[in-house]
Amino acid sequence: MNIRFLKYLAILTGPAIGYISLTQLGWWTWALPIYAFLVIPFIELFAKGSEENMSENEEEMVRKDRIYDYLLYLQVPIQYIFMVIFLYSITEQGLTLFEYVGRVLTFGVACVSLGINVGHELGHRAKPYERIMAKALLLSTLYMHFIIEHNRGHHKRVGTDEDPASARYGEIIYLFMARSVIFGYISAWKLERARLKAKGLSFWSLSNEMIRFQFIQLALLVLIYYGFGLLGMLSFMAAAIYGFLMLEVINYVEHYGLRRKKDAEGKYEKILPIHSWNSNHMVGRIMLFEISRHSDHHYKASRKYQTLRHFDEAYQMPTGYPGMILLALLPPIWFYVMHRHIAKLKAI
Repeated sequence: MNIRFLKYLAILTGPAIGYISLTQLGWWTWALPIYAFLVIPFIELFAKGSEENMSENEEEMVRKDRIYDYLLYLQVPIQYIFMVIFLYSITEQGLTLFEYVGRVLTFGVACVSLGINVGHELGHRAKPYERIMAKALLLSTLYMHFIIEHNRGHHKRVGTDEDPASARYGEIIYLFMARSVIFGYISAWKLERARLKAKGLSFWSLSNEMIRFQFIQLALLVLIYYGFGLLGMLSFMAAAIYGFLMLEVINYVEHYGLRRKKDAEGKYEKILPIHSWNSNHMVGRIMLFEISRHSDHHYKASRKYQTLRHFDEAYQMPTGYPGMILLALLPPIWFYVMHRHIAKLKAI
């Protein structure tokens, strides 16, 4: 009997703590942000990562085990239940500014960890209903174009200056975030235009997914406005923006300073595990559906999260994702740590 999946049940601690943040007052409204950005990074400072990979037989067994898919699917209703609870909690209770910010950040954490992270995993799947679920999750954080730019843009251009989501060596996180958000959005329009042109379809039609995405996202905002008023809509927008900005921090961390080389003909080398930062820290791996084993994800994007592998040649982060996010937000400390870390790795 396969019981490997049981470790992923730890993911449900996030929604459980988030529920407390959205239903209680005072410091409790900050329970999920504290859990995500203080408790987990503290644990990962002392918890060693595992470099263990499954055997081929074990990998095949877990790849076919549907329980791992069902755990992903479960996050869709959880995210939307969270959204409704969040909107009621913002508009139905008289909150202090401290409590209000705690609740916005709580749903923002859900937007990046469930909305975008799980949406990202499902967006790489081939089954139509899984891609629909991916778009539904991305809708919850107003970032539906991510499925176009990430799959058709980022995965082809990663580790190059042409990729908005690949941070350059020495680039400040806040400048990167603005560049990645703006040019990633523009890139999604360009990619969709190229797809339609190749099929002989009109750009100005509902065949254009980008146009559909804008209408769907606007419809959600209108629905929230009529159901929860201006405060509800603006609060939802604030949480969604926080969610996709945290995604961009993760993008920054995942590819900072790593570049693919060009050959004599000016073509980029094949995407390899060395073109993404990797983390084997177990808590972050479990809580984010293994996205921290990012080297293998880019090496073979079709791999399901439960089968992602460690590569000895992949560059390893000093700590797990939550800790790296905090580090990235402090540029002087980030540069001090990472530039020395990169120099040490290249010297090996």
